[in-house]
Amino acid sequence: MIDFPEERFPSTSNRGDRPPTLRGVTEADLPELLRVDREAFPEDPYPPFILRQLIEIHGDRILVLDDGNGLLGYVLFVNASDGSVSWIMSLAVIPHQRGQGLGRRLMVEVLRRLRTEGVRQVRLTVEPTSAAAITLYGSLGFSSEEGVVRDYFGPGEHRLLMTLAL
Repeated sequence: MIDFPEERFPSTSNRGDRPPTLRGVTEADLPELLRVDREAFPEDPYPPFILRQLIEIHGDRILVLDDGNGLLGYVLFVNASDGSVSWIMSLAVIPHQRGQGLGRRLMVEVLRRLRTEGVRQVRLTVEPTSAAAITLYGSLGFSSEEGVVRDYFGPGEHRLLMTLAL
């Protein structure tokens, strides 16, 4: 089990007056969530109606980092129907805050929560060319025995499937 104490995550925001707070999403966060998603994934952000419905359906499974002036990132995770497997559906950090440990902070909290729920395995997919994301997930214990799944999201949309046993 990887455990990272909070003091490893100092304030990284130049925008806000306080260190980023990790908290659950609220309906009022929708405009900021859309902004973060568009900044993090400019080629393929979630449509607004999808993020709105995800808040309704999985609001307890969306964590955000808030610096007091806006969101810096979020993570969305969901459990399979039997509760033994969880999927990280999206991890996003705004570009100018990457490399500051924010993605790690979000993931560590998700993994902590999933362990307490008795989840046995966590899965995710990642763009095979995203070295930073692959390195982050690998440092948290994820592995990619199944390798790249071709056309995972459609023609030419390959993904590296990574798993972590809890």
